[in-house]
Amino acid sequence: RRHTVIDFDSQFDVTMPKKSKGKDGTKQPEKLDSMPSVKADQDQVLEDDLFEEEIEGTNGHEEIPGDQVSKKALSHKEKKLLKKQLEYQKQMDLISKKGGSGHSDLGDNFNVSQASKTAGQLQQMENAVDIKVENFSISAKGKDLFVNASLSIAQGRRYGLVGPNGHGKTTLLRHIACRILNIPPNIDVLYCEQEVVADDTPAVEALLKADIKRTDLLQEQAKLESAQEKGDMSVTERLKEVYEELKAINADSAEPRARRLLAGLGFSRSMQDRPTNSFSGGWRMRVSLARALFVEPTLLMLDEPTNHLDLNAVIWLDNYLQGWKKTLLVVSHDQSFLDNVCTDIIHLDTLKLYYYKGNYSMFKKMYVQKRKEMVKEYEKQEKRLRDLKLSGKSTKQAEKKQKDSLTRKQDKNKNMKKTTEEEDEKVDLLQRPKEYIVKFRFPDPPSLQPPILGAHSINFAYDGQKPLFKQLDFGIDMNSRVAIVGPNGVGKSTFLKLLCGDLRPQEGEVKKNHRLRIGRFDQHSGEHLTADETPAEYLMRLFNLQFEKARKQLGTFGLPGYAHIIRNKDLSGGQKARVALAELCLNAPDVLVLDEPTNNLDIESIDALSDAINAFKGGVIIVTHDERLIRETECQLWVIEEQTINEIDGDFDDYRKELLDALGEVVNNPSVVANMAVEQ
Repeated sequence: RRHTVIDFDSQFDVTMPKKSKGKDGTKQPEKLDSMPSVKADQDQVLEDDLFEEEIEGTNGHEEIPGDQVSKKALSHKEKKLLKKQLEYQKQMDLISKKGGSGHSDLGDNFNVSQASKTAGQLQQMENAVDIKVENFSISAKGKDLFVNASLSIAQGRRYGLVGPNGHGKTTLLRHIACRILNIPPNIDVLYCEQEVVADDTPAVEALLKADIKRTDLLQEQAKLESAQEKGDMSVTERLKEVYEELKAINADSAEPRARRLLAGLGFSRSMQDRPTNSFSGGWRMRVSLARALFVEPTLLMLDEPTNHLDLNAVIWLDNYLQGWKKTLLVVSHDQSFLDNVCTDIIHLDTLKLYYYKGNYSMFKKMYVQKRKEMVKEYEKQEKRLRDLKLSGKSTKQAEKKQKDSLTRKQDKNKNMKKTTEEEDEKVDLLQRPKEYIVKFRFPDPPSLQPPILGAHSINFAYDGQKPLFKQLDFGIDMNSRVAIVGPNGVGKSTFLKLLCGDLRPQEGEVKKNHRLRIGRFDQHSGEHLTADETPAEYLMRLFNLQFEKARKQLGTFGLPGYAHIIRNKDLSGGQKARVALAELCLNAPDVLVLDEPTNNLDIESIDALSDAINAFKGGVIIVTHDERLIRETECQLWVIEEQTINEIDGDFDDYRKELLDALGEVVNNPSVVANMAVEQ
């Protein structure tokens, strides 16, 4: 029995490779009929809903849903299992209801194949607690994303899925969520990707309603109590059972737990009771995340969860997930988050998945060593090919001989592993491992006399709203490294706009050196690019550059060559961010003002930004939710609170502890978590 986690209408071309003989005698995958569509699953759910109603009104003799059509008496255990399945389906239907942005519909652009399973293997899957999908392939519009890859997820582990942008990480999560891949039926899967529905439901109630069993029991309790009050004493025994069931699931603790989750993600008590239609999309996404944590599925999947959060919420989520007991699969570009939370890393590379024990920093060290070995093997191969050609072999003969050698080596490795599985992988010559390097720097500014940039006795409020700042004072010099922190809504971005002159205070003034050039970059910086120009044309026009010089600048910031000559409006968010960074660098600023600069950048680019900031001789002011960027650049923390800004007495760890203590949370030690991950 498969469960549909996210509803979608389109069918997929899903094939199960069967072995057949090719012309050369090798085993070839054979395309079979498509797997049952999700539409069929939904029809089955409808049938099961009717089936449950029939169970309640009969002695349990009814048609079994699924492939079996014979009638038999359902045991008590089978009834409990069926009821649990139906509760799960009802819960997933509620959670997957679309509330805004998201990508539930996979469409018909994907082709998927996976290794077929024997009857015995299918039987074992019924009670499996781990996920193991062998030799699956996924392609989109003819482009391979995965080829003969294997997915292996062990119960209770916390996995970070990493790899280059645009190579299929999100696609994999969505195919797991829709159960297109063979996921054991008793593992409930939740992919948190969409905002909650905007309606009159209070935020806290949106979480509580997701607990279907509790909700149903409370509704039944109300009906039974009403009947009892009217003199119907026949309900007394069932009412007693309902009370016991509510006690068994700790129903009384559900609301405090829901409020704890919302508070951790930045909701004040009054916000928790506001209807979801009063929140912006970003805040509804937080409600969705809190609901996913509240449900506690067997497998929780999160895709860039920190992108929607401020630093305080990231600190809380990071700390909370360190104690997560169920299985977690997360895609993130936040290296500190991956280090603190993950026990394992899955690396998507060359169309396959590779597994590493430990957190992201440990993976990086192991991958550097692995890459050295791959380069060494490639160079050995190239030397052998040259030697074969010198001995009189043609290029084709030399390559065939080398392929034969690689095939023998692969067969030997398979025998050593004592594997019984057959892989339909043709052996190709080794390719030089591609190295993805992003390295850039900001030009050093000239020395400027103080005052460089400062705010003096600032009062500011938006029209019709309460003041954000009263008598605020702040200043930096050319060697300042400042990170502005504070909860969402206190005015961090507004403060930066005041410093840059985008907003004017009602009282007080912003003073700056008359020669000062401020370079500003935020998560929306790419939106100002002229739509119909290419990135190269854009820089050539602004800075009077030659074509090759413009392309070199773009390449330095990690923009791939093909993207230099396509129109700006056709670039992804991450690509636009790189063009904006290249523009920022060419403007030669004296002071950098960065507002959530990491949102559209990958891990390598964030590392490059950190290095560039450290090498920069001017002043830097950052608002970011990325812990590692703050630590690596050794920024001094300034907190906005109570309508002013003050320097924090202490470092990031002090701020983290103070925040978690204020929320009443147990402060986890990330380094201890990381060490435990390796030992397990």
